[in-house]
Amino acid sequence: MKTYDTFTMESKILQSVEDGIRAITFLKDPTSLIFINEASRMIADCFENGGKLLIAGNGGSLCDAMHFAEELTGVFREKRRALPAIALSCPGHLTCTANDLGFDGVFARGVEAYGNPGDLFIALTTSGNSPNLLEAVSTAKEKELKVISFLGKTGGKLKGLSDLEWHVEGFTYSDRIQEAHMAAIHIIIEMVEQTLFYER
Repeated sequence: MKTYDTFTMESKILQSVEDGIRAITFLKDPTSLIFINEASRMIADCFENGGKLLIAGNGGSLCDAMHFAEELTGVFREKRRALPAIALSCPGHLTCTANDLGFDGVFARGVEAYGNPGDLFIALTTSGNSPNLLEAVSTAKEKELKVISFLGKTGGKLKGLSDLEWHVEGFTYSDRIQEAHMAAIHIIIEMVEQTLFYER
């Protein structure tokens, strides 16, 4: 069994804590604040105009997509009416589509099924290079949905293809990027609730 020096372990933990703080602090960057503000307004306007959110991602980002959706359809901080948001996460749909048409089309097919003009498609990706999200964004634009992308690392191939995007840069690994994405998502939901249920 491998053992670690206590000092070495503690220093590694402290470094990870510092990296986590740096990821959250990235939300204070002016570009981050602008993104949070604009994304909140786009989502609130979408709901007010009778639209819905379709949200997708791979792996941990799919879990974040599900979290995003349930905070809107369920209860976030206060009880209010349910807000329409769908995470494209159904195992039956994903495996059927992947098996019959290929994995690259799993999210595009969901957008084709559920998306209507005036809806919003939200892509969560730490690399920006997932073919299934690139295809979904293309399909969303064809169907006249607005697109918001949460990106990381270099922004990848998805950079510059959305109506609104946020690029969390300066982190090698996906975990820190996802932590920043999730913190921003919570703030966005808070601002959407504020706009829809308290300001108006």
